[in-house]
Amino acid sequence: MDGDTPALDTLTVRKAQESSRYAHRILATILVTADIAMLVAAFALGYWARGVLPLFAIPAHPPPFIDYLPTMLLHVATIITLFYLTRLYHQRRGISRFDQLRDVISAVTIGAVLASGMQELFFKNTSFDVDYPRGMFFYVWVFSMTLMVVWREWHQVLRLRLRARGIDNVNLLLVGNGDIARDIIKKVRSRPELGYNMVGVVKGNEKRGSTMLNIPIVGVFQDIPHLIDALAVEQVIIALPESNRGELVDLITLCQRGQVDIKVFPDIFAYMAGDLNVDDLGGTPLLTVRDIALRGWRLSLKRGLDLFGAVVGLIFLSPLMLLTALLIKLESEGPVFYAQERMGLDGKPFPMIKFRSMRQDAEAAGPGWTTEDDPRVTRVGRFIRRTSWDEMPQLINVLLGHMSLVGPRPERPMYVRQFRNQIPRYMERHREKAGMTGWAQVNGLRGDTSISDRTSYDLWYVENWSLWLDIKIIIRTIIRIVLRRDENAY
Repeated sequence: MDGDTPALDTLTVRKAQESSRYAHRILATILVTADIAMLVAAFALGYWARGVLPLFAIPAHPPPFIDYLPTMLLHVATIITLFYLTRLYHQRRGISRFDQLRDVISAVTIGAVLASGMQELFFKNTSFDVDYPRGMFFYVWVFSMTLMVVWREWHQVLRLRLRARGIDNVNLLLVGNGDIARDIIKKVRSRPELGYNMVGVVKGNEKRGSTMLNIPIVGVFQDIPHLIDALAVEQVIIALPESNRGELVDLITLCQRGQVDIKVFPDIFAYMAGDLNVDDLGGTPLLTVRDIALRGWRLSLKRGLDLFGAVVGLIFLSPLMLLTALLIKLESEGPVFYAQERMGLDGKPFPMIKFRSMRQDAEAAGPGWTTEDDPRVTRVGRFIRRTSWDEMPQLINVLLGHMSLVGPRPERPMYVRQFRNQIPRYMERHREKAGMTGWAQVNGLRGDTSISDRTSYDLWYVENWSLWLDIKIIIRTIIRIVLRRDENAY
């Protein structure tokens, strides 16, 4: 670079960065301090609950609270240490609230158990020895989880709102071109709560002065070290899918200045849906880019969840389902249920059951996607489709083993034959059972939306399955239905 200032006000950028760093330190300090306060309050509440709640035997003469201070300090110190070791003080951007909830509950639970064991090990027969009964342990554990979850959720909301307003942001430099770079810019703009301030784009052969989606082109590859310093860059994303290994290594070397976080999007990721894993072959490392998560005992675990969910759902929802059936019969002629052939596991067809939401002659002119304000939909049908209640009879499909509670949504055979010739890896989504809901659906991809995007989400789910992921998808589905967030449900 010729040494001139880039086409951005670098002084303004650096001042904004200093303000964001200050806000980050303040938020981090508040987080740790409030964590300690919540745990102390939880321990005090646990001591109080033991003496007044009848869940366990109420002691006649409990030791005074001051005798439990060493145990309380051990409880707090153990959990705070676990939070630090499990990176719960690393304020990650883009982490799911459900994942954070799980991590907090896990750390509190393990910490409470460890503290109880260490209290017995270290304080026994010392001046700190005090009875720490299971009733008090239970109350302390419950209050610790409750207060920590509520506090952490409030702190998360505060942090996201501050980032959306430009506070606690990091300066991001994008190195790339083409569609991948444009997609990254669009995603950064669509998620201001992630806290990224994109200060510029670096392209291999285009000098500064032009723009990419209104983001200034601030230089070429050789300018990267200067740009990182001049624009106070904290994170670099390299999005050059066609670069070779030598070029990529050179770019990473150019970016290695100070504490800059470097992320790479190379071409290989376009062909992967799952996480990267390293295996060993007699001392030779092998990179696993494609693995199927649902095998062996995982299949039994998932089937167990399906059976439990289907049985419980059919029992508790049966009165409302009977009422729905009555309303459908009163409004229009025809059967209550509508069975439609769909493709599921291994591409095998099965009859998917739904509440009938259209007139009986709805497909007289041929099948087609349902559109908003579709005249074929009945009044009752419009409500049950909007709330996804028309899908509830699929619990019968789940019970019979045709479907799962969570999985790729099944399509009609005619659409499958069409999509498999147009969408790469489309048929791989049929390696698992179809689901009542899925990863694509909770991310807004249902109805008349991109089949390519849906396929990508389905493949990611297939290769990253876990019991927690299924539970998270089910919870998110319920929330989307209750809050009416499905814009494409019609």
